[in-house]
Amino acid sequence: MAAGAPLGARAARTATPRETVWGYGLASGAMVTSTALFLIPQALGQHGRFGSLGIAAGFLAGYAGHAVGHRLTHRDLPIDRTAAELTAHALAAGAIIGAIYAAMPSLTSILGVALVSHKAPAGYAAARRLADDGRAVVTLLLPAAAVGLVALPVGIVGIAPSPVVRGLLFGAAAGVFLHVAVDLLPECTAGSDTCPVDAVRESDEHRTRDRLRAHAAGSAIGGGVAVALAWALVAVP
Repeated sequence: MAAGAPLGARAARTATPRETVWGYGLASGAMVTSTALFLIPQALGQHGRFGSLGIAAGFLAGYAGHAVGHRLTHRDLPIDRTAAELTAHALAAGAIIGAIYAAMPSLTSILGVALVSHKAPAGYAAARRLADDGRAVVTLLLPAAAVGLVALPVGIVGIAPSPVVRGLLFGAAAGVFLHVAVDLLPECTAGSDTCPVDAVRESDEHRTRDRLRAHAAGSAIGGGVAVALAWALVAVP
């Protein structure tokens, strides 16, 4: 996340509409694929039914928080909705990661790819939104550090939750993150942050939107393919 955030902040200042679409498309496509390949299997592996319930609860909680949290955009708060949702995801994930992975002798390649493939794009996308709104990117330090802040004490204390609790926690973390990933997919509609075409002349607006929609689809697929290839290199024998 710390690696992706500076790139997102820089792109917010200099990117054209097409570059904006590609930035969000690549990031969100990578995040959706990472969720499907890494987070959801972990949730279901802890407990099939309650892991599934956690995914649904996390996704709906992310949506509800995003919809109701729109009110907060009218107040000058130090953190935006995307950063808050990423923090919720990181806190839930950190609790269970501390319980499961603290005893691992070393980090595996698959775990490294899992972390980088969804945290770096998330940092990029969240930083772009913050920079576009004129907010300081430093607020991303909280979600970036939340996994470690929770995982370390949980691992040191040696808390071992039941499979049901592990499934719910991992599922909720996966569901919240999946909502964030879907929310960041470029939508070329009026007022869109991820596909800005409002400044285009009205006579060219329809054609511009159609061109950008093609870029949105291609970039999202490209981000997903990149993560799938990385996963195949380290996970498939």
